[in-house]
Amino acid sequence: MSLGGFMIMMIVAGMIFLALRGSRALNGGQQPQQLGAGPVQYGETPIGDAARASLDADITRFGDELRDLDLDVVGIELSEEARTNYSEALDAYENAKQAMNQARYESDATAIAHILEEGRYAMACVKFRAQGKPVPERRPPCFFDPAHGPSTKNVTWAPPGGAPREVPACALDAARVTSGADPHIRMVQQGYQAVPYWQDQGHAAYARGYYEPYGLDPVVQGLAKGALMFGGFSLLMGLLDD
Repeated sequence: MSLGGFMIMMIVAGMIFLALRGSRALNGGQQPQQLGAGPVQYGETPIGDAARASLDADITRFGDELRDLDLDVVGIELSEEARTNYSEALDAYENAKQAMNQARYESDATAIAHILEEGRYAMACVKFRAQGKPVPERRPPCFFDPAHGPSTKNVTWAPPGGAPREVPACALDAARVTSGADPHIRMVQQGYQAVPYWQDQGHAAYARGYYEPYGLDPVVQGLAKGALMFGGFSLLMGLLDD
């Protein structure tokens, strides 16, 4: 290497060193603080707009239902167990809101949906305990819209052009399907059209957060294995991964 080439390399190296040193000085010698929920996870997929909108809507709806519950139990002496469940539901709401403010990746979406799923079950327990009833069975969320809360039974249903399959349904949707009416399906924006959430790949992490705790449930496993019958993309196939 010529002397001139060597000098140029030394000058460039010196400039890079000074730039890095100046950057650290501006940050008080610390690495730049990362935004979002936890450190940056390289290779993770950011949350899409549609999934973010669904989570925001679910959190808002959960908060509204908690306020309604507060009115429903006015004047009722709640048991210690019911008060514990109430506290769990309120904590879930606050935790979901805080997590949503920092959410960046699909893994964050999964975590938030799981928080909401647990909070909705806790809220259901409060309602049952307030009426003097045993707490409901822990079941997967309503397939047609996880924001409907825990399912109450399984129903046989087929999407247009699809094969019939058992799905978990909330009480209202179970009644609709049983009577031959259409269930209330969560529709999301996909490009210029609205589609059921299970047809949108961007909602895969959202769906996993709600249904992952029930990966051993035979009906949920059946949905995962036969997900192609529900629109071409398996939102739940990750439940079968080891």
